[in-house]
Amino acid sequence: MQENTISVCYSGNKRVFPGLLLSVLSLAKFTDRPLRVYALTMDLHEVDPSFIPFSEEQIAVLDAVLKEKNPESAAIRIDVSEKFRAELADGKNTENFYTPYTLLRLYMDGFEMFPDKIVYLDIDTMCASDIGQLYDVDLGDAEYGAVLDHMGKFWINRHYCNAGVLLLNLARIRETKLFARAREYVYTHKMMMPDQTALHRLCTKRVYLPRRFNEQRDLRDDTVVKHFCRGIRWVPFFHIYNYKQWERDKVHKKLKIFYFDDLYEKFDALAAEHDITK
Repeated sequence: MQENTISVCYSGNKRVFPGLLLSVLSLAKFTDRPLRVYALTMDLHEVDPSFIPFSEEQIAVLDAVLKEKNPESAAIRIDVSEKFRAELADGKNTENFYTPYTLLRLYMDGFEMFPDKIVYLDIDTMCASDIGQLYDVDLGDAEYGAVLDHMGKFWINRHYCNAGVLLLNLARIRETKLFARAREYVYTHKMMMPDQTALHRLCTKRVYLPRRFNEQRDLRDDTVVKHFCRGIRWVPFFHIYNYKQWERDKVHKKLKIFYFDDLYEKFDALAAEHDITK
C-alpha cells in the first residue's frame, strides 16, 4: 500500500542553504503529497569557520515553503554535532575532498523520528518531476536503492553506486547494522569518497535504480532527480566541471539548463522577503 507522506532527508551546513532551499522548492513543486523534510546538520567550526549548522530561521523558511503547498508538510532540523564528535571527528576522513557533512547520512539509523523508509538527497539535487516515483519503489529486503555512479562504474567497479540519491530501507539497515558498520569503516579507512565507498563495500543487498532517479549528466525527458555533481567533458578539451544549481549563470551558460527558471524566481522572492543567510 502506498504511504501518503514522503520522507526526505538532506545534510549540510548554513553556507549551502541556498542549494537546500532550491532543492526543497523543487520537491514541493512536483508532488501534492505531504512532505516530511529532515535536515541533518552540525557545528564543526573548529575544523573550518564556515562549518556552522543550519539555523532555526533557515529551517522555518523551508517549513513555510512546504506548508504553502501542503499544510501537512513540515521541515525538521536535526543537530548531529554530539554524535559526530563522539564517533568520527578524529577519524581518517574528517579532512577530505568532500566536507564531513556528507558523513551525516550514516547517522540516520539512530533517530527514532525517521520512518522505516526514507529518501536521502544531496544538497546539489533538484527534482524534475514527482519524487513519489522514487519513494514508492519496493525495496523488498534490500538495505537501499541507488543508481550506478556515472564515472565510478567504469573506473572503480561496475556495481559502484552514487550515494547522492538513496532510497533507504532504514528498518533493514538497523537490522544489518549497515550504517553502524559503515561509520566504523569510515573512521579507520582513508578513502576519497568515504561514505559512498563504505556503503558499496559493506552492503549486503541493494536495488539498482534506473538512471532517471539520479541523473548525473544532461537533464532528460524522464528525469526525476537531476544531480548537479562533478563531471568530465572531453570536448572542446578535457576538463572537469562542477556546476551547482545555485550557480544559475553557469547552469544556463555551461549546462544549458533552463528547466528550473520558475524556481529561481521563487527563490529570489523568498530571498527578498527573508534573510536566508541568517
